[in-house]
Amino acid sequence: MSTNLRRKAGVGPTAGEPTVVPLTALTQLDHLLKVASSISQDANKTWAEMWGELKRLATGGGLVVPEAERGFVPACGWPEFLEKFWLLKHYLDSIQRICDRK
Repeated sequence: MSTNLRRKAGVGPTAGEPTVVPLTALTQLDHLLKVASSISQDANKTWAEMWGELKRLATGGGLVVPEAERGFVPACGWPEFLEKFWLLKHYLDSIQRICDRK
């Protein structure tokens, strides 16, 4: 029995037989890049939702409009808006853990 790590890569030439490839540093790197890409897409989507709530309080140049003094209340409600902050932090922490892996 071989002790080399391997992973299934799909279906082989014989019906139902899986194709197995060695689990090399390059395949591990490819996997980590795909995971990081997926997490960063989620982070960007969350940021866009949050910015969608806030952009009505700022000009195109980033200046805060006078109406902001009346207070900000997100359309989705405070609980959901604050949950998005925590999600964004979680996504960024996950990407950081992937990048710090040695």
